[in-house]
Amino acid sequence: MTYTLDQLLALDAIHRLGSFAAAAQSLFRATSAISYSIKSLEDALDVVLFDRSGHRAVLTPSGELVLAEARRVIHQARRLERVGQELQAGYEPLLPIVLDGILPLSPVMQAMRNFTAQRLPTRARLMVEYLGGVNQRFIDSDAAIMLVLDYEGNPALSAVPLPKVEMFLLAHRDHPLNRHVGQVGRNELAEHVELVVADSAKTPDGEPHRLFLGSPHLFELSDFYSKRQALLNGVGYGWLPGHLASEHMASGELVQIPFEEGTVHTFEPHLVYRNEPLMGLAGRLFIELLLQETELMEIAA
Repeated sequence: MTYTLDQLLALDAIHRLGSFAAAAQSLFRATSAISYSIKSLEDALDVVLFDRSGHRAVLTPSGELVLAEARRVIHQARRLERVGQELQAGYEPLLPIVLDGILPLSPVMQAMRNFTAQRLPTRARLMVEYLGGVNQRFIDSDAAIMLVLDYEGNPALSAVPLPKVEMFLLAHRDHPLNRHVGQVGRNELAEHVELVVADSAKTPDGEPHRLFLGSPHLFELSDFYSKRQALLNGVGYGWLPGHLASEHMASGELVQIPFEEGTVHTFEPHLVYRNEPLMGLAGRLFIELLLQETELMEIAA
């Protein structure tokens, strides 16, 4: 670097306050020191910043350009200073969050919008997994927070209940299962393609999840949005969360299969976070914002 931040601050102060003397007073320096800073900056950049031929120094066209760039540098320097202060105050540099993709994204994204609007030094990372993959990613990535469907409790973690999520067993209105007379059993289901979002755990325990109905004809998808599209195109049948299904159920495109064991399954998800190490300020803020959004969602429902 051929210039210093002090020189740029002096240049900015002279222009804002109208004189070398006023800039010196503002920066608690001698006028001669301000004059020396500007002369050193001119020498370093090899440009003339001020026209000194008149009664008062006036920025040259080159000086105007340098001032504009100097103010950008000063802004970034002050931002860097704030970042250091915020990190020192307890804001973590990274906030990893793991989410089960079956859950509604809207309250999470609204909370994240409000979180990022704070312009904190914390970089948020949202990772979407499914079923056992949520807890596995929470552990493997040393995440701070997870939003999980099945929570069995852990003394090292704290948990807050979230609004219930209803799953509906659906197929397209023209699917053969919706033309079946009477209730449908597992034998009838096994004759058709079952759509499933696979458990994203790297090492699943081998036990099928209760949402898998055991058809030998499986079509595995990576997320519930593509699963919804497969249902709408009549590829097969499967479970879909209410927030993705309601519009298409209301229109009659997707119809609940009259399954003898029930057509609705309810999850009671939780927001889970670590007790140790103590949650940082960014994590606490995100939890507060997310709980506000879920409360609003429950009121609207």
